[in-house]
Amino acid sequence: MRDSGLLEGFRDCHCHLLPSVDDGVQEVEETLEILGLWEQAGVSEVWLTPHIMEDVPNQTTKLKQRFIDLTAIYQGTIKLHLAAENMMDRLFLDRLASHDLLPIGKDGAHLLVETSYYNPPMDMERIIDQIKENGYTPILAHPERYQYMELEDYGKWKGKGILFQLNISSLVGAYGPMVQKKAETLLNKGFYDYCGTDTHSIDSAEIFLESKISKNTVKKVQQIVINEIL
Repeated sequence: MRDSGLLEGFRDCHCHLLPSVDDGVQEVEETLEILGLWEQAGVSEVWLTPHIMEDVPNQTTKLKQRFIDLTAIYQGTIKLHLAAENMMDRLFLDRLASHDLLPIGKDGAHLLVETSYYNPPMDMERIIDQIKENGYTPILAHPERYQYMELEDYGKWKGKGILFQLNISSLVGAYGPMVQKKAETLLNKGFYDYCGTDTHSIDSAEIFLESKISKNTVKKVQQIVINEIL
């Protein structure tokens, strides 16, 4: 991945580098180390997207302060932005109703959302409709990882205007062969709109950089990056 050219000018729209807020990086020194690796690889922008869910009920005010603390320390070349990865659960619906959210994108019009890997949320269609009614466009994080989704499900959600975010590491087998096959299928069908690394640690960052990816796959992913609107 490091020498593929894919990360030159890359905008990572999904990662867990904000320290000590979720299951991602815990120490600011590790965050800075990963950002240093990303700089060397040519990454230009990073959206920090900590989890917000019932099990990790991060408060937006505290996340904003943690982000301010990080940007005061980081002196590198990458543009950092704050958003969130929102589990579509009861906490999310409460936050949505009160507009207590961290949208992704410079226009503040998109929300990065996720579900359980094994089951959809109850009334997922209603939740999606509520997101839209509140003026946001949903971006579904790493759809290739949802075991309950079949190809017709992806077509259904794309038809309803949901955008898809690819975990690039899915294409190199990081989550197993089934996820890789799904990611390749969705990529070949042109279903993806955004890309992210979903990095959680220095170890996962180093493994990601050392992974091998074909030139043909790089070209397909680069088309997504070119078309990104965040």
